[in-house]
Amino acid sequence: MAVSRAMRRLLRIRTIEEEQSRLELEGAQIDLGRLRDALDKAVLRGSSGRRLFQAGVYNGELPDRLAGLEETRGADRRARALTPHIADAEQDVAILHEEFLAKRIDRRQAETLIEEADAQAVLEAARRTQQALDDWFRNMRYRAHPKAGCLRGAALEDGDDGAENLSG
Repeated sequence: MAVSRAMRRLLRIRTIEEEQSRLELEGAQIDLGRLRDALDKAVLRGSSGRRLFQAGVYNGELPDRLAGLEETRGADRRARALTPHIADAEQDVAILHEEFLAKRIDRRQAETLIEEADAQAVLEAARRTQQALDDWFRNMRYRAHPKAGCLRGAALEDGDDGAENLSG
């Protein structure tokens, strides 16, 4: 049984769908990474603002203290604003990952069906080849000893296995 063109086309479609799903997942992971980097930068900005505030306190510089406070507040606002976006992006990544795994399973199922059909075709071809060899060998034996073949055929009709007819 040969694998149909439709089945091979289905495998190609499943492979393309899996690839597209993988690309979408990678894109979402990149976006999530950017958001996390932005959060890390906001945290660094907050710590930089705190250091600037402390330096202003030690130096007695009011502008440094005010700038440090503003940097800290801005970093906190940025972090609070990024947190829900990161949660949404993580959820999107999880959903896209599940979709990607489903597409991979679909592709592997199609591959398995094709591999099984190909293996079945190989077995069927081997069986047909062996049957043709058996027929050829049987015909060669009959041509070499036509009387033995007739005796054997007559003996088999009587219910005998024909072994004693061939040996004697």
